[in-house]
Amino acid sequence: MQITAKLIQKLPLQTGQGKNGEWKKQDVILETDGQYPKKICVAIWGDKINESQLQEGNFLKIDFDVESREFNGRWYTDVKAWKIEMVGGESLPNMPDNASPIDLGAPSDAGNDLPF
Repeated sequence: MQITAKLIQKLPLQTGQGKNGEWKKQDVILETDGQYPKKICVAIWGDKINESQLQEGNFLKIDFDVESREFNGRWYTDVKAWKIEMVGGESLPNMPDNASPIDLGAPSDAGNDLPF
């Protein structure tokens, strides 16, 4: 799955030691663009954490997986990023760049009116 959204908050970096060595995890809060913006918490693990990209206000394109697991009768869902790219510009485009304005004015040559 993929999403393009604005990074609005960076949560504290989490680190620890596991059987495979040291790990680190960075959770970020993204906000989608549109009439009804949604907030999404995305987890970024290990070498995918790039501090220069993860600045509040940056627009990011994130490829991610959604995974759920059960623990003691409760279900937990993670959104894990596996690819992160910066998106240029201050805001997400709402219209294609090739859209041309529509002229709603009167025709310039009124003498060529058709009879119907």
